[in-house]
Amino acid sequence: MNTTARIKKAGKNFEIIVEIDEAIKFKKNESNSIEPEGNKIFTDSKKGFIASPNDLQEAFGTVDSTEIAGKIINEGEVLLTQDYRGEEKEKKLKQVIDFLSRNAMDSQTGNPISPERIKNVLEEAHVNIKDSPVENQIKEIISQISPLIPIKIETKNIKVNIPALFTGKVYNTINQYKLQEKWKDDGSLEVILEIPSGIIMDFYDKLNSITHGSAISEEIKNE
Repeated sequence: MNTTARIKKAGKNFEIIVEIDEAIKFKKNESNSIEPEGNKIFTDSKKGFIASPNDLQEAFGTVDSTEIAGKIINEGEVLLTQDYRGEEKEKKLKQVIDFLSRNAMDSQTGNPISPERIKNVLEEAHVNIKDSPVENQIKEIISQISPLIPIKIETKNIKVNIPALFTGKVYNTINQYKLQEKWKDDGSLEVILEIPSGIIMDFYDKLNSITHGSAISEEIKNE
């Protein structure tokens, strides 16, 4: 699915036609380069007006189409089509339903909750699912649907000791799960976290990647 990315520089408009998924990946630093369709830089893509080399040099300091495309996507605007927005919204809804069906239970009976029931209650509560990782918004989603359904996320509590060298890099990763924190004299951090059971292995992978395996963690067993 193609779309337009555009920017205004040096008083002129510049546009490229790009594959929308590739553009989003590039903007999120998930790919290293982006090729504009036909290697063309337009001043008006609908009318087919091509930017002159002089205009490109003045605005971007180069005439290389790949380099210019990267600057347009990172510094400008990628137009998201209605179809793309709809597809992404449906994908995120499915991710939320899958997460809850794997990790949540009926707090009254202890039984799993079916995906169909979860989908129905999300619609009934008019939950606005955001374009961010599911685990980052799950607490807010639970708070919105809990008046309509007795729901509880199965979690595990873990204690993690993070060396001082990595506390700044890892803090955003742990902050959403934090129950307690204790800063030590040497600058290291000890935290107690409550993490959904279904993502515990992914969390450990991310933690070890950031700290190069130097964080020490242990599960806290409930008595």
